[in-house]
Amino acid sequence: MSVSISIINKSPHPLPAYQSVGAAGLDLMAWLPEPRVLQPMERALIPTGLYLALPDGYEAQIRPRSGMAFKKGITLVNAPGTIDADYRGEILLAVINLSTQEVIVQDGDRVAQMVIAKYEQASWQEVAELTETSRAAGAFGHTGF
Repeated sequence: MSVSISIINKSPHPLPAYQSVGAAGLDLMAWLPEPRVLQPMERALIPTGLYLALPDGYEAQIRPRSGMAFKKGITLVNAPGTIDADYRGEILLAVINLSTQEVIVQDGDRVAQMVIAKYEQASWQEVAELTETSRAAGAFGHTGF
């Protein structure tokens, strides 16, 4: 099953693509005029040159790529990030270098991935109390570690 999404690509790179038949995420590439050096714990916005018009009821979730995270320590500050259906600006990747060494992000590097997901908006029904469950208010670690 697929959904049709309008996209503008101002970068010289190919459109985001799935890297395997069963992949959920589309790889997003950096669009940089020159390499970007990230010092340890430094944050930066990495441009992609991509602009989307998502259909109502859909979002684009921006997530780290496991390879970049494990091999280089590059992840996203707000993982997962959300692109709302009414946003029309450029997709920017809020990255952070969690390694102990500087990392160089090159133009064309696959920095993050994007998952297209359906969502529903909630309508609140304010009540005096909630229905009971066996879990009740059990929170962090209540089932063991």
